[in-house]
Amino acid sequence: MSTDLPVLTASDFASDQDVRWCPGCGDYSILAQMKKMLPSLGVPREKIVFISGIGCSSRFPYYMNTYGMHSIHGRAPAFASGLKSARPDLQVWVITGDGDGLS
Repeated sequence: MSTDLPVLTASDFASDQDVRWCPGCGDYSILAQMKKMLPSLGVPREKIVFISGIGCSSRFPYYMNTYGMHSIHGRAPAFASGLKSARPDLQVWVITGDGDGLS
């Protein structure tokens, strides 16, 4: 029995949700680069979690085919810290915008 993980591509991380950011928004580039970079980590999608707060950028977890959650305003780092403490085997990422990050 092989323990090799399947090779993932950027499209494996794309969800079926329509991206609803304004035309020209920089979040499109961030999303594209994350999808491009994540396969190089060699981590299965079910071991990756995106946690966000409130605002446009915080829709990010909806656009990724990984686990994710929307938290309350300004509290994504606290939720992520708790999750990482409880599940150190997960890759936990925080996505936040300017208003959410400053709250």
